[in-house]
Amino acid sequence: MEINNSLYKATTIVGIKINGQTALAGDGQVTFGQSYVQKKTANKIRKLYNNTVIVGFAGGVADAFALLDKFEGMLQKFSGNLLRSCIELANLWRTDKTFRRLEAMMIAANKDNMYILSGMGDVIEPEYNIAAIGSGGAFALSAARALAANTTLTAAEVATKSLEIAADLCIYTNNNIVLEVLDAAAPKTPPTTEKPKEAKKPAPKTTKAKK
Repeated sequence: MEINNSLYKATTIVGIKINGQTALAGDGQVTFGQSYVQKKTANKIRKLYNNTVIVGFAGGVADAFALLDKFEGMLQKFSGNLLRSCIELANLWRTDKTFRRLEAMMIAANKDNMYILSGMGDVIEPEYNIAAIGSGGAFALSAARALAANTTLTAAEVATKSLEIAADLCIYTNNNIVLEVLDAAAPKTPPTTEKPKEAKKPAPKTTKAKK
């Protein structure tokens, strides 16, 4: 029997940037149509281009992997320029006769920027540095915005917690969470050129001779 891969739905991805840390989290559930859970431990998050770019995908599994492979080629072609790679992929996705039939969405991020890509040619920079896609995306987005605005959690903690909340509400999302994080490089402290000060030696005591 021939199976249409678009029936396999990869569910929820959430991305967030807080204080120089970028985190992308995805659940592990793959559902066949509306019938049953095909897999509980799928990995929908990838690090690309020497671990400087994180990508998460939701939608048809085969379609998402085809787009992921093409996007990796774009990053190589444009020397890791994230925005240029996203624009070129979105343009190909919308205009190419083969690619425009692919049913998926993607979030792509590096330490500086984050974008949502769709087959309609969209390249969207999300508000508040928070993005979510997939069947539980609205739940994860709402939770992430509330946590980011009202707590001191890190990006990784917000991404994980918001996906857990989405999993409690969305039947196509589970708690097998895959998390990838990019941390901004810590600023280097310039070497000091000042010579260390020498400790002053105590002056020798003098005693007066008795007459």
